[in-house]
Amino acid sequence: MILQTALSLPTPTTATTLLSPSCPHQLNTLFFTHRRRRLTSPARLDSSFSKRRFSCSVAASGNNVFTSPETSKIFDFSSEEKIYNWWESQGYFKPSFDKGGSPFVIPMPPPNVTGSLHMGHAMFVTLEDIMVRYNRMKGRPTLWLPGTDHAGIATQLVVEKMLASEGIKRVDLGRDEFTKRVWEWKEKYGGTITNQIKRLGASCDWSRERFTLDEQLSRAVVEAFVKLHDKGLIYQGSYMVNWSPNLQTAVSDLEVEYSEEPGFLYHIKYRVAGSPDFLTIATTRPETLFGDVALAVHPEDDRYSKYVGQTAIVPMTYGRHVPIISDKYVDKDFGTGVLKISPGHDHNDYLLARKLGLPILNVMNKDATLNDVAGLFCGLDRFEVREKLWADLEETGLAVKKEPHTLRVPRSQRGGEVIEPLVSKQWFVHMDPLAEKALLAVENKELTIIPERFEKIYNHWLTNIKDWCISRQLWWGHRIPVWYVVGKDCEEDYIVAKNAEEALEKAHEKYGKDVEIYQDPDVLDTWFSSSLWPFSTLGWPDVSAKDFNNFYPTNMLETGHDILFFWVARMVMMGIEFTGTVPFSHVYLHGLIRDSQGRKMSKSLGNVIDPLDTIKDFGTDALRFTIALGTAGQDLNLSTERLTANKAFTNKLWNAGKFVLHSLPSLSDTSAWENLLALKLDKEDTLLSLPLPECWAVSKLHILIDSVTASYEKLFFGDVGRETYDFFWSDFADWYIEASKSRLYGSGGNSVSLASQAVLLYVFENILKLLHPFMPFVTEDLWQALPYRKEALIVSPWPQNSLPRNVESIKRFENLQALTKAIRNARAEYSVEPVKRISASVVGSAEVIEYISKEKEVLALLSRLDLNNVHFTNSPPGDANLSVHLVASEGLEAYLPLAAMVDISSEVQRISKRLSKMQTEYGALITRLSSPKFVEKAPEEVVRGVKEQAEELEEKIKLTKARLDFLKSTSLVSQ
Repeated sequence: MILQTALSLPTPTTATTLLSPSCPHQLNTLFFTHRRRRLTSPARLDSSFSKRRFSCSVAASGNNVFTSPETSKIFDFSSEEKIYNWWESQGYFKPSFDKGGSPFVIPMPPPNVTGSLHMGHAMFVTLEDIMVRYNRMKGRPTLWLPGTDHAGIATQLVVEKMLASEGIKRVDLGRDEFTKRVWEWKEKYGGTITNQIKRLGASCDWSRERFTLDEQLSRAVVEAFVKLHDKGLIYQGSYMVNWSPNLQTAVSDLEVEYSEEPGFLYHIKYRVAGSPDFLTIATTRPETLFGDVALAVHPEDDRYSKYVGQTAIVPMTYGRHVPIISDKYVDKDFGTGVLKISPGHDHNDYLLARKLGLPILNVMNKDATLNDVAGLFCGLDRFEVREKLWADLEETGLAVKKEPHTLRVPRSQRGGEVIEPLVSKQWFVHMDPLAEKALLAVENKELTIIPERFEKIYNHWLTNIKDWCISRQLWWGHRIPVWYVVGKDCEEDYIVAKNAEEALEKAHEKYGKDVEIYQDPDVLDTWFSSSLWPFSTLGWPDVSAKDFNNFYPTNMLETGHDILFFWVARMVMMGIEFTGTVPFSHVYLHGLIRDSQGRKMSKSLGNVIDPLDTIKDFGTDALRFTIALGTAGQDLNLSTERLTANKAFTNKLWNAGKFVLHSLPSLSDTSAWENLLALKLDKEDTLLSLPLPECWAVSKLHILIDSVTASYEKLFFGDVGRETYDFFWSDFADWYIEASKSRLYGSGGNSVSLASQAVLLYVFENILKLLHPFMPFVTEDLWQALPYRKEALIVSPWPQNSLPRNVESIKRFENLQALTKAIRNARAEYSVEPVKRISASVVGSAEVIEYISKEKEVLALLSRLDLNNVHFTNSPPGDANLSVHLVASEGLEAYLPLAAMVDISSEVQRISKRLSKMQTEYGALITRLSSPKFVEKAPEEVVRGVKEQAEELEEKIKLTKARLDFLKSTSLVSQ
């Protein structure tokens, strides 16, 4: 804590003490701070600030980085970038082993190099930065390792569009020249997302920033491919993939988005061979019938059992026969109950064909035109064929009907075109052996997934995992390290090597010196390099690398729950496979940020909220605090109202800082500062010697520190934010700051005033520490304005746990609060003018009166009582029957003389009018409820609502009558 570890006081007698011994022309950063003076009046603080002399902040060394509540009315958002740059220039983002401790390491999920900041980025940056800043303040060597992903498809698309605007096609340039252009684009525009992430306050070690196509990471990718292939886990084969006709590449499941779109269900007749009978199928894609290899029915479907074992003739194929088979896979209730099997163009049909040993027939080219299997339709686009084929079927009498049907259409996330399931020769990773170890990691508690419910999803996916297609038909990315021999069969004769020289050497050894080789043109799936991210970024495959030994395995992987399968699980599998260790011990999954109505943000809805615009309007701290209040794994609704409220919270912090600063002694008052700093508020004897409000404030703070620290450790960030917010706003700002004014402006004497100053500083600086991970900019700015800062807030020590607290003082101050609230409520009920000071008699036991009476000035200030007419007694006053009687808590009551509060006659008239109005409203409600027509015909919830209104109004009438009777009796007695 800063108060108990404060520097020895500077001696203000010589100018040389303010100069740094290492540079006589530079201000000594340890001593340089604002001059202060004692307050003598609470009025117009701002006017007195403007007359005071200021100097540069302690830690900023005169660089004009920080502002101060003494010179600025509100926190200036424009200073955020200056503060961030200063942090980075001081090396605070780099891990420090000075204090020992085990490292805390987070690998940043690498955003696409083509990316632009969105709320998803804001979410992960905020949550990860909270973890990093907290652990840094706990004294752990902390590394948040940033970087970007080369984003194969996205980046290639961006550059292709740029070239198209110049009238240039990728194929015209050739692979090498195109790749060169992409690198040029990356150097020019690739830093955009990085700079935007910095704007959010991300305290990453940018000196270690990585890019997935860096030389080191590329070496790791090749090493991983070679090792997996050598173990028989990578193979080449023709299997069903998601094919993007426009991009001309296979894409991952993650890059396919399904949308519900209007379409049709086509009913088509297939003749049963050698019979006059027809079987009618229903399909959404009639163009694929050229690829049919069977018709299937359910084995228990009596309608078709007699046809099983026979053959059917596929329409428009010049009499091609296919078998009629039975399988439980068929849904009897969908369509006609007869299923056409097109394994070359449907994922489920493909799996069924492989199970039953059916042939695979492909009818499409890579550009989604039909091939020569389609006969007369060869060369036509798939959707054009759909229309022409249906017309021909109608003409031949084989078309039964076409009915509207909602389709689940797979579209490319990148290009938007309809994805085609297609059998294609690709490279795959055999996943079962890798998945088995990843499942054990969770089972054996080596890996913890937060929230825990996602463990079931993780386990389900890994248990039902399919082999991973890792090849992509692109030019931008990691080239597959496979070479073929000219003139040899590509599937049988290929060479896997780490580079071309090694490949050629292997070819010479196997095929002779005269062979020529060429490299596979495909690149690896971007997710393949990303799966190595936690350890490739730290130096692997060089296991002797310093960073690999210091920081691997990492502690935390934080990301969105939507990529639990596609990225997180793959990192776990690859980490175990290549390093023998789970790459991180914890996975924290966040949800989506939605709009205020709970809708997913999209351009089509026009509800996208830009983080940079939000920062401009509300400040980074308000944005971070807002999105950090969610719960792990749950989606968060973001609204302008929440942002506005948390911007107000930022300003409230600023104004509290202004009050605290103005309350402190002048730095020239050495004696006052020596006495203030001598108060060790973390010691029990000091705590117990404090007056009641001060003891309460410090005790509540110490309880808060324990609670908040526990929540940080459990990753319950929403609880941290809410608890700290409530303590600051309610306990500190609304209660203690207000109570302290009686010390600073009252007649309590120097010792009471000193205790209040010490508590204000102590509590406020600890609030700044607790809030810093959430709101780094405003807290650092305020911290720098406080006197005697040994170091920047970002690297200051976290508050200690288990500090002393006095439970009895908390209970006693809560009694004082209850009494204050009761008096305030009475004032509001009787519409007492705010400026009016009223009398009060406080009644309680001797013990209660003893501690309450000591805080007479506090009670009078908070309750707006006339200090000279506040009396403490153990029995009701003589005019009790003429007073408002308040019960604050058990054993503590108050009597407020009514005549001193209001004009009784006027109050009787006012309440009589209000009573009359309520009785009229109540009568109308009773009339409605007495009407059989209303009770019988109105909706049940409407009738219930009217009953509830009537009951509520009846209670109010009863209370109002009692108050009116009291006022009338008081009036009679006084007369």
